[in-house]
Amino acid sequence: MNHSYKGKILISTPDLSVNIFSRSVVLIIDHDDNGAFGLILNKKNSKFKNELDPKFGSHIELYKGGPVEKHKFFFLTKGMKINENFNESSDEFFVTDDLEQVVKGLSEETIKMEEIKIFYGYSGWGSKQLDEEVKRKMWTVVDTYNLDYTLPNDQTLWKNIMQNLGGEYLLWANTPEDISMN
Repeated sequence: MNHSYKGKILISTPDLSVNIFSRSVVLIIDHDDNGAFGLILNKKNSKFKNELDPKFGSHIELYKGGPVEKHKFFFLTKGMKINENFNESSDEFFVTDDLEQVVKGLSEETIKMEEIKIFYGYSGWGSKQLDEEVKRKMWTVVDTYNLDYTLPNDQTLWKNIMQNLGGEYLLWANTPEDISMN
C-alpha cells in the first residue's frame, strides 16, 4: 500500500442511493493493507440513547458510526488516551470501545463530556475496497480540515465542507438530498 487515508476525512459524493453513507462525513481512524476503519461524524441517532444516558448521568448525543457492528459503542476522545486499548486517529483524537474506562474517566473528572463523541457501529472496508471506492469517485478525500471531531455535527457539516471545497463541490453542496428532484 502506497498511501493511507488514516486521519483524513471522506466526503460522500451525492448519488442516487439513499443509504447511511448518503451525505456522510467519515473520519478514517485506521487504514492499512487489511482495510479501513472509520466513523461517520454527522449522522445523529437516538437508537441506544436511553441505554447510555443513565451510565453517563446526563443527556448525550449519539451518532451512527456506520453499518458494521451496530450493537457496539465507540468513543472518540479529544486530548487524551482513555486507556491503553485505543486507536490514534491523529495527535489529538483517539478512539476506544472501552465503555467502563470512559465512564470512569468522566466520574474521576479526567475527561469532560464535551471531549467525547459517542458512536454505535463503525464504517469498515476490506482490503483495497476503500481505494477502489475513491477511484470510482464515491468519496472525496480531504487531507486537512480544521474540525473538532468531538463537537456536535449534523447534516449541515457535509454541506459546509462541500461549500468550503469550492468549484464543482459547490454544485453538489446545493443539490437536494433526493437528486431526482433536481
